[in-house]
Order: sequence, then C-alpha cells, then structure tokens
Amino acid sequence: MFRLPDHSWRPLIAGLLLTTGVQALAEPLGIGRAASADEIAGWDIDVRPDGLGLPPGEGSVMDGEMLYESRCASCHGTFGEGVGRWPVLSGGFDTLTHERPTKTVGSYWPYASTLWDYIHRAMPFTAPRSLSADETYAISAYVLYLNDIVDDEFVLTQDNLASIEMPNQDGFFLDDRPDSPNKRCMKDCANPEQLEMVGTIGGITPVGHFKQGADAPAASHEAQKALEEQKERERLHSLGIEVEAPHERADSELSASALAGREVYEAACVACHGSGLAGAPKLGDQADWSPRLAKGMDTLLKHAIEGFTGTKGVMPPKGGRVDLSDEQIMHAVAFMTGKSR
Repeated sequence: MFRLPDHSWRPLIAGLLLTTGVQALAEPLGIGRAASADEIAGWDIDVRPDGLGLPPGEGSVMDGEMLYESRCASCHGTFGEGVGRWPVLSGGFDTLTHERPTKTVGSYWPYASTLWDYIHRAMPFTAPRSLSADETYAISAYVLYLNDIVDDEFVLTQDNLASIEMPNQDGFFLDDRPDSPNKRCMKDCANPEQLEMVGTIGGITPVGHFKQGADAPAASHEAQKALEEQKERERLHSLGIEVEAPHERADSELSASALAGREVYEAACVACHGSGLAGAPKLGDQADWSPRLAKGMDTLLKHAIEGFTGTKGVMPPKGGRVDLSDEQIMHAVAFMTGKSR
C-alpha cells in the first residue's frame, strides 16, 4: 500500500482543497436565480435612528388621528391606553424605576425610528405591511402626540424624524461590563443531564391575550404577574393540587442590611428571583428558600458572589452584574432571605 511520509500530505491536501474551492466559486451551483434589485429593495426596509432607510413621505398628527382610530384603536385604545389585554402605547412616565414599569413608546423607547419601523413592518396586526409610507408617518406622528412629544400641528417627514428626542433616549447606554469570571468545574461536577432550567420571565412578553377566554392583561399592566400567578393557582386547585401563595415578610421585620438591599434586588435580581427563571428561588417562597437557608448565610453569599451551578439551574457570579460590590450583593441576599423566611 502506498503511503506518504509523515506530514508530507499536508501541502498536497491543502492544494487540492484550494483548487477545488476556486473551481466551486467560479461555477454556478444551478440553484435558484439571482435576486432582482426590486426584490432586494422589498426586503431592505429597516430604518436606523439617524433616519437612514426612511422612504420619502410625510404625515400629520391630524391625518394620523383618523388612521389610528380606524386601524389601531380597536387594540390599542383611543388614547393609546390599551384595550383589554393589548399593549399600552402611551403614558407610563416615571415608572421605569418601579418593580413593574409601564413600558410605552413615550416612557421607554429611545428612538422615534423604532416606532416608524415597527408600524411599517408589523402593523396592523391583522394586515402587516399594508400601510403606505405616508400612512405610517401619520400614525407615527399621532402616537408621538399621544405621548406629548410633538404638538397637534406637527407633520412628521423623512427629514425631521431623526431629530425627535424621545424622553428615555438617555436611558440606554453601551453595556461595557467585562465577561463573567465564572470558573469551569474540573471535579465533582453536576451531571448536565440532571440540570433543569425552570421558568420564564413572566409577563414581559405575554401570550395570554392570544388565547380565547384568557384574561391576562397587556405587557405593561402592573397587575399582570400577580394575576397570572393567581390564575395558575386556580387552575391547579381545579385539578386537586394546592399551591401556597408566596408570603413576603413586612419591611418592619427586616434588618437594616436587608432594607439596604431592596434597591439592588429591584435593579439586578428581580428578573430571575421575581419569576423563578433558571431555577432561581422566588422572593417570598419559603419552601424554595428553606433548603438554601439551611446551608447558612456564608454559603449563600459565596454562591451569590462567585456563582453556583445546582441541579435546578445556574446562578452566574453576582447575577451577571459584576459591576456590583460584594457589599451590595450581601445586602441583596439579606433582603431576599429576610423576605422569604
């Protein structure tokens, strides 16, 4: 049997691959056809915050009001307040620091281009892409008016959209935090087949309003999370399964350290510990916290700071907020355990 000397095959194989690759690139594959300029333009509809991508056109607040009432109000309400369980578009100012903020176009969205782009590509819900450019400008102008961002005589155009300053524009920033320093487990590691990721962030993207007979409110309603949990307890009760509702201790029963941790909890911990995401013990759930408390506060604090992989999920170091100090994490742990004893 013929055999090349050790390593002498490498240049030969590399040459064959290079030659084959060049031939493949030079020869058509015979699949489909080249897209035309019009077909590419049909998909090239994204809009940047600086206005690049906007088509020519204009629309006034007054024209937008009529279009909104006929095409949008049935879901989003006459004044953007949301009908039943559909998203709220206006209001919510000064709620972004709340545990359940009301995120609307006016209170949360950083750029007006996002409003135009979303309406153009996805609305109305039953007939996306059915609005003309002028109609999209008009409806966008009216939604901005509902949020007191423009006046009732305003006309939105391709030229002035990028100059609109949204109320929460400065609330967004580049996340330049370093990568998590979590260490790889080298011995006595958990069996990956036994790990279980539990839960989702309840209420952030609700689907209850797509189900007939459901009464989950829109994403921005503050009562949604509690309502969904109540309905789930009622459903389980109908099946003969009793679930005790989480019970939180009053603030008057908490230590000074625990009270100091509320702000950190609401800013960095509530996404997981408020919903049970990734197996995180929920605030006030004594059954979930009891085995963890049995390990002692030193162990809990060590896991919170350094990270921990358990059988139900993963706790990244400092919950992914490595910019927080150890003392801040200590206060947050004190708050969660104090509320959950």
